[in-house]
Amino acid sequence: MKRFIEDILIKWKDEKGRKPLVLSGARQVGKSYVIEQNFVRHFEQLLSINFEKQPEFNSCFESGYDPARILRRIEALAGQRLTSGRTLLFFDEVQFCPEAIISLRYFFEEMPDLHIIAAGSLLEFTIEKISIPVGRVTFRHLGPISFEEFLFNSGNQVLLDEIREHSVSMPFPEALHTRAISLLKEYLAIGGMPQV
Repeated sequence: MKRFIEDILIKWKDEKGRKPLVLSGARQVGKSYVIEQNFVRHFEQLLSINFEKQPEFNSCFESGYDPARILRRIEALAGQRLTSGRTLLFFDEVQFCPEAIISLRYFFEEMPDLHIIAAGSLLEFTIEKISIPVGRVTFRHLGPISFEEFLFNSGNQVLLDEIREHSVSMPFPEALHTRAISLLKEYLAIGGMPQV
């Protein structure tokens, strides 16, 4: 399933002066899916850590925020080496390890070539309690699937193009309007959530 945020992530990947990215959003909107199933194809390797399911990785951040030491511990625990520029390091459910969020600042300053994305839900509450590295990370939000994404993924790209190109100065064809309303009702019944 294509999410339009993927285009933003691709631009982020190639950005000069790229900062670690924090992806926030409600539970089950598809944050992990977007990264692990779609965006990962832009890298040779993925190292994904889910702090909710793998709490042992919290120990990697216990002795301060030296990114080289943190990375060595992550590699040792995961049994996998990371290569800057080729590996995507994904901290999932990062709200369960606030130290990982704080460490992003140091990764930006000392290992700028490493691609790091941290994702989580209810991050606002976690960020309130810690010193967030403002200015040293990029924040993005992922909401439920939009109606445009729904149309795109349900094979209705042509209708989506017609809606996008429509001008209020001319009437929208009745048959297309009826089709769009029918699909809107279906979208509203599903609720825009990827996992139903």
